[in-house]
Amino acid sequence: MLVSTRGRYALRVLTDMAEHPSEGYTPLKEIAERQGISEKYLESIVKTLVQEGLLLGLRGKCGGYRLAKTPEEIPVGEVLRSMEGSLAPVSCLEEGQPACPREADCRTLPMWTGLDRVIRDYLNGYTVADLVSAGGI
Repeated sequence: MLVSTRGRYALRVLTDMAEHPSEGYTPLKEIAERQGISEKYLESIVKTLVQEGLLLGLRGKCGGYRLAKTPEEIPVGEVLRSMEGSLAPVSCLEEGQPACPREADCRTLPMWTGLDRVIRDYLNGYTVADLVSAGGI
């Protein structure tokens, strides 16, 4: 499993917003400047985060973004799955895949299933609030 910059930057955006709470919406430009990430690149990331219900966006003069949930309610696993699609270690364990015709005879499936469970449990065991309290990523 290799987490892309989209996944890593999404966590940085959410952590930044949790560390700098505001009464209203935070302009993307502010987040981009604090994080040293291109505003243009962040636009595609926050668009996905809004679609996934992790951020709320508002257009206009006082527009920007804010967390849709509290930092304690946002599991890292949910963020990464929204950006990466799947975190499964092998394609046969990805959601929505048809059953593998070799499933009954596959000697490696129990190992891959266990690894998948460890990854899910580990990443779902962390929240954005945990990242903030740990001093960031």
